[in-house]
Amino acid sequence: MKAGKGWRLGSMGDMQILPGSRHRPPMKKPMWIIILVLFVCVFLICAYIYPPKGNSACYVFSSRGCKGFVDWLPPMPAREYTDEEIASRVVIKDILNSPAVVSRKSKVAFMFLSPGSLPFEKLWDKFFQGHEGKFSVYVHASKTKPVHVSRYFVNRDVRSDQVIWGKISMVDAERRLLANALQDPDNQQFVLLSDSCVPLYHFDYIYNYLLYTNISFVDCFKDPGPHGNGRYSDHMLPEVEVKDFRKGAQWFAMKRQHAIIVMADSLYYSKFRSYCQPGLEGRNCIADEHYLPTFFQMVDPGGIANWSLTHVDWSERKWHPKSYRAQDVTYELLKNITSIDVSVHVTSDEKKEVQSWPCLWNGIQKPCYLFARKFTPETLDNLLHLFSNYSAP
Repeated sequence: MKAGKGWRLGSMGDMQILPGSRHRPPMKKPMWIIILVLFVCVFLICAYIYPPKGNSACYVFSSRGCKGFVDWLPPMPAREYTDEEIASRVVIKDILNSPAVVSRKSKVAFMFLSPGSLPFEKLWDKFFQGHEGKFSVYVHASKTKPVHVSRYFVNRDVRSDQVIWGKISMVDAERRLLANALQDPDNQQFVLLSDSCVPLYHFDYIYNYLLYTNISFVDCFKDPGPHGNGRYSDHMLPEVEVKDFRKGAQWFAMKRQHAIIVMADSLYYSKFRSYCQPGLEGRNCIADEHYLPTFFQMVDPGGIANWSLTHVDWSERKWHPKSYRAQDVTYELLKNITSIDVSVHVTSDEKKEVQSWPCLWNGIQKPCYLFARKFTPETLDNLLHLFSNYSAP
């Protein structure tokens, strides 16, 4: 019986009583985390819709600045093109896809934009001699009928109209010259020159430089300052956006396909005709400095060299470039100009950022300039004397 007694459960006093479930207070929500997440979401949405304009704001988030921050955000959806844009782009694409033609008959069209007579006709006459059949000449005289002293210029005047500096009439004159020059199917390159322009090399060098490359030399750079993007008007939207707005000198050398699309354009031209003019809405927009650079930035940015083949000296930082007088014209001056092989632009904002890139011709760094301008008439004799020496490459 003792064994049976050994298996008896102990008394209640020997038992361990398990603790019952405790009453827990409700868990507090981490409100600060929720608020932080909401704040970050709102901030990112605002940054996406209104990206930061200043560099200092960008570097708060990335050592790469605005570019790194914007790259991190999802891309903005592409807008839908208007019917006019679609039609324009189809025409432009088809023209650009047409093959370039260089033959024994290929010519360079030299187009002179002048208020009247050309003071350097004798110099150009010397330049053209012996190269008949490789060039054509066109003169747009906006004020007075020119008196010609060279046989190459006789009967080469086109119908002209008044040209006012800074207004769309300057672009109209350029297009008028192009329209006349395009009538000759042998013209393959089109060079715009002023009455103060002179050649820096002999004819063969310039001819080969132009004919044996597949790009156009249109000056084009981005200037965020008051004399660049500060001239842009929102009225140009949606076709012309501020991100595509560019600036450059008007003196171009253009291949035939590009000359044709300039003449075919009415959509983008109409925006500049209406909304790019001096004094409009407090802006001093100069059409001939912005229309072609912006146009090519939108339709064929890879097809232009982004610099002009015509040199001009802006070192005096005035509204107009430096003019050369007789005492300035020396062999050293001309050799210094022809030795420049880097294109330089300076922005008009407070930073005065210097933008520079090498002048590449078919991938080879070469002198940037074939012509120079702002020579006064009194320099003619010196230039004629020096031409045979300085024009050799």
